[in-house]
Amino acid sequence: MEYRKDTQGNSISLLGFGCMRLPQTSPHATDIDYGLGRAMVEYAYEHGVNYFDTAYPYHDGKSEVFIGEALRGYPRASFFLADKMPTWLIRSGDDAKRLFEEQLQRCQVAYFDAYLCHAIGQSDSDFAKKYEKTGALEYLLRQKEEGRIRRLGFSFHGTPERLAAILSRQDWDFAQIQLNYLDWDLIQSGTLYAMLAERAIPCLVMEPVRGGSLHTLCEESIRILQAANPQRSTASWAIRFAASLPHVLTVLSGMSTLEQLHDNVATLENFQPLTPAERQILDQVCAAYLATGAIACTTCRYCMDCPNGVDIPGVFGAYNRCAASLGLPVFVSLMHHANKNAQAFLAACEELPEANRAHNCTACGHCLEHCPQHIDIPEKMQLIAGLYKELRGRP
Repeated sequence: MEYRKDTQGNSISLLGFGCMRLPQTSPHATDIDYGLGRAMVEYAYEHGVNYFDTAYPYHDGKSEVFIGEALRGYPRASFFLADKMPTWLIRSGDDAKRLFEEQLQRCQVAYFDAYLCHAIGQSDSDFAKKYEKTGALEYLLRQKEEGRIRRLGFSFHGTPERLAAILSRQDWDFAQIQLNYLDWDLIQSGTLYAMLAERAIPCLVMEPVRGGSLHTLCEESIRILQAANPQRSTASWAIRFAASLPHVLTVLSGMSTLEQLHDNVATLENFQPLTPAERQILDQVCAAYLATGAIACTTCRYCMDCPNGVDIPGVFGAYNRCAASLGLPVFVSLMHHANKNAQAFLAACEELPEANRAHNCTACGHCLEHCPQHIDIPEKMQLIAGLYKELRGRP
C-alpha cells in the first residue's frame, strides 16, 4: 500500500476506507450488513489501509457504531479514525460538546485522529454562524489541546471564494474536498485543490468515483477506457486520477462490496500515477459522459429525508441509468427510440414504490439547501415526472 505523511509525520494509507456507503442488508435500507462489512474492514486492514472515515449521519447514525465495533479488536495506535461534527445540528457550544461526546462513545475511542467541521461552505455564513458565534470552534480547539482531537480540519462544498474565506479564519491541519476527473472543471475542484496546495494544506479526497457514476459511466466512455487499457476497471482510472495529485493525503472511497475493495486495494498497492496521455484519455471520457446529460447526483443522501416521501437519489439513479444508454435530452431521444427503450425507462422508475417517485415532489425547496452538488432538484423532478407521464400515456 502506498503511504503519505500528514502534518504530524504520520504515514497515512493512500486509500482511505469511507464509511458512508457500507454494505446494506437490502437496497432500500440503511441497516448495515455487519458480516460483510466486518470482512471488508478486515481485508482493508490486512492490506495496509489504516485510515477510516465516518460521520454522524451516515447510515442514519449506524456507521459510527459499526466502525467502532469493527475496529475495536485492533491496537488503537495502528489505525487512524476520522469523524465529523454535524454542522446542521449545532445551535450552541453545548450542542457541540454533547455531539462530540456521543461520537466518541459510538466509536468506542478516547480520541479522534482527525476531526472535521462537516460540509461547510454551502453558504457564505455557515462557518461563522455554526462554529464561531456558538463557541463550537473554541470547544473543538480545546479538545485538540487536550489530545482528544489529533488533527482538526473540515469537509467543504462550495466555491473558491468561500474556501478562501474559511482558510483565512483558522490554521487548519487538512481539508477534505470532492475531487475527481469530472469535477476538476465542472465544480472547480481543480481550483480548490490548487488553493490547498499553495498553502501546503493536505488535501483529503471524497467522491473520487463520484458516488459510483465514474464506474458505470456511459457506453462510449467505457469503450474509450477499455480501448486504452482493457485490464483496468473504470473505477481504477478515477482512483488513480485523485491519487496522482501530490498534495492528496488519502483518497476516500465509500465501498459497498468486496469486489470494489479488492479493486481499489489492487490499484493503490501497485500504484502507477496517470501519464499525460492517460489524462488526455480522461478528457475524452468526460466529454462523452457529459454529452448524455446525466444529473450530477452522487447519492450522498444529504437531501433526505424528503418531506413528501420522494426518494431523490433513487429517482435520479433511475433517470441516469437510462440517460447513459439512451442519450439526452431524454424527452426527445426516448420518443424517437424503439419502444423497448421507453419501457426500460418506465421499468427503472417503477422499481421505486409509487410513494417515492418524482411526481410526489411539491417543489417545497427543503432539499435545495442540503445538496452539495447544488442541483435544482425540484426542476429535475418536474422533468422526470413529466417524462414518465408522457411515456406512460403512450399506446
